[in-house]
Amino acid sequence: MQPQSSDSLVFVSGNFNVLHAGHIRLFAFARNFGSRLIIGVNSDRIAGADAYVEESLRIEAVTTNSWVDDVILVDENIEDVLRRLKPKAVIKGREFEQQINIEANVISEWGGRLIFGASELPLSSVTMIRQELTARASACFSLPQSYLQRHSITAKQLRNIVQRFKNLKICVLGDLIVDEYISCESLGMSQEDPSLVVTPIDTRRFLGGAGIVAAHAAVMGADSSLIAIIGDDECGEFAREKLRTYEVNDLTVLDDSRPTTLKQRYRSQGKTLLKVSHLAQNSIAPILQEEIFQKLLARIGEYDLIVFSDFNYGCLPTPLVERCVHESRSRNVACVADSQSSSQVGDISRFRSMSLISATEREVRVSLRDNDDGLTVLAERLRVDTEAKYVLVKLGADGVLVHIESKSGRVETNQLPALNKSPVDVAGAGDSMLIAASMALAAGGTPWEGAAIGSIAAALQVSRLGNQPLTTPEILDSINLSAVK
Repeated sequence: MQPQSSDSLVFVSGNFNVLHAGHIRLFAFARNFGSRLIIGVNSDRIAGADAYVEESLRIEAVTTNSWVDDVILVDENIEDVLRRLKPKAVIKGREFEQQINIEANVISEWGGRLIFGASELPLSSVTMIRQELTARASACFSLPQSYLQRHSITAKQLRNIVQRFKNLKICVLGDLIVDEYISCESLGMSQEDPSLVVTPIDTRRFLGGAGIVAAHAAVMGADSSLIAIIGDDECGEFAREKLRTYEVNDLTVLDDSRPTTLKQRYRSQGKTLLKVSHLAQNSIAPILQEEIFQKLLARIGEYDLIVFSDFNYGCLPTPLVERCVHESRSRNVACVADSQSSSQVGDISRFRSMSLISATEREVRVSLRDNDDGLTVLAERLRVDTEAKYVLVKLGADGVLVHIESKSGRVETNQLPALNKSPVDVAGAGDSMLIAASMALAAGGTPWEGAAIGSIAAALQVSRLGNQPLTTPEILDSINLSAVK
């Protein structure tokens, strides 16, 4: 007895990395041949390298389409799926018409039909997303010759400093963050209200905050440790796995009362549409502050450099910072600090006696409560108030202002322009500048050399999506100073 087909069932299958106009036309065409449309989404295992987007997200995207009645995961031979469903018709795009289609012989067993309809158009956004996610810096970034000559900097000097990074032992204290990038395909404007409608098509996570600062140091060759708060959750496990991957000494402290900080960025066509942060901003409990302090105290004599990477999410309360700085100074261990406050309130001036302070213009003005004075005046006030040796004022697209007091007591200021004029993603630029410039100082470089290496690191970082640790070869390859002898 021949198996009987379902008179109403129509079947379409594929990978469906991105649900685009070609797919929707194919679904609409398929509904002409039955009253129930089932879509089979190939599993990650079946699709293999063609599964650019994780299977659950592909299923979710297809499920939202109004032409579709049901979605199934195809994780077996298509012949077995068809024999189980026995569809009246299998619909494929016209581009498959001249190819071998194994469905034809199977559905003929119950009188089903293989029908070729609306073609699936190539989707340019897939290429765009792939380029965005895999973009790497391939160009060298040229430092201004006037800056190099003024401070007697040569290519050989910079390369020697970077090569000494491998001799450093560094400890990073601060707020660990997980950055999540959700790439979306725009579906248009809502008909109910003036809002943009998108569908997520890919998600990628990166280590951020103090975590990526420690990872930069480790991948650039240093013996790097991280002391930070981490939540008892899936994001915390992700962060710890990344720390292991980057060979960072994991000295994180578990706080089950708060989540691991997660920052989500919804992006479409290379632009960020929305940022969502999952975090706690209250100061950590005194018992956890003591645990962090004891972890630092146990190994402080080993370190060449202590880096405070503060995002003002409660990991570094002022009393804890003061205790850590006091112990560092008593052992002549250099300290540097960056206290970010892009969407929250912070105060960089609470980090005192630093070898280097890094802050944006806004952060300096908020700290000093000064919206009127020029940058040089602000930088000098911050340096004096905090008793810092050097100050870097980050100016975004305008580069960085370097402000120091020389050994002779003379105050000097110089500005370096942003070296990358076409950034892909500016997140992480400050982190990479901070750690590269700080390591240069710890490796014996001058503040001017440190700022130059930090600027190169920032230029490399913003040339790709998401925080990814910089390598020593990347920085060495990008020191384009051939004209300087």
